[in-house]
Amino acid sequence: MYDNKIELTDIDKVMLTGVGSAYIDKPVYGLPTEKAEEFLADGLGARFESKLQQMIVVSMGTGTSLVQCKGDDIRHIGGIGVGGGTLNGLSRLLLNTDDIKQISSLATQGDISHINLLIGDISARPLPGLPMNATASLFANAQGNASREDIALGLICLVLQSIGSATILSALNTDIKDFVLIGNLTLLPQCEYLFPMMEKLYDVRFIIPKYSEFCTAIGAALQGIDHPKGK
Repeated sequence: MYDNKIELTDIDKVMLTGVGSAYIDKPVYGLPTEKAEEFLADGLGARFESKLQQMIVVSMGTGTSLVQCKGDDIRHIGGIGVGGGTLNGLSRLLLNTDDIKQISSLATQGDISHINLLIGDISARPLPGLPMNATASLFANAQGNASREDIALGLICLVLQSIGSATILSALNTDIKDFVLIGNLTLLPQCEYLFPMMEKLYDVRFIIPKYSEFCTAIGAALQGIDHPKGK
């Protein structure tokens, strides 16, 4: 409110979503307060920001949830227990930090070939559909003296590639080729080259909207507008 110069009197209602909303049962700042269904919020927010009607929304939070959108048919189809929480936990163990900015900065100086086993490490020529720089096995090339920079990059690749692979598999036997990425992990600079690599491999599109980290909040607001209480 302060950053955007919004007065309390300008606000009609507060919409809460996410698992934390279960702990709040009183009006916020004395304003009408309602709860929004999180997976619907993911879909509505991603649809609003991407302008797409058909997609799978990939909400990269502590873990990762997958929400399929086909017009107004928005449904949770699953997820994986790999996400920002995984990156934080493994970084605490291996790097003695869970500062995401520090991890990301370290990773910019890393060499992934020192951590992951690549197709070029095990084959003299590219395999069908797999170039020489494609990942054969995550962390399979890691040595005990690996640098912090290499480990940081390896951890980020582990999380982002696992999410990307799970997302692609979730769309098998459908005609969906567009995947909209939302959540704070989309702010990692490594997203800018890891997901395009997967796009080329699998002929799909990974889309990060302008306000990707706020899509769930945007969707919660849209629920408050489009689905007033009692209607």
